[in-house]
Amino acid sequence: MLIKITRAVRYLGQSMRLMVGVPEYSTYVDHMKTMHPDQPVMSYREFFRERQEARYGGNGKISRCC
Repeated sequence: MLIKITRAVRYLGQSMRLMVGVPEYSTYVDHMKTMHPDQPVMSYREFFRERQEARYGGNGKISRCC
């Protein structure tokens, strides 16, 4: 029972992060280790910053009207 609750909370958290545009860092790390083992893995801070820049642009300003 506790395992099911833990799993549900984990999926809920992942869904909420994806809804606001923050991808899962652990998914990124798993992907890099599996598909690109010769390339370095970004730290969480680098990953978060890169995702923010990809979403909002590299100039630090939001380019949307609302």
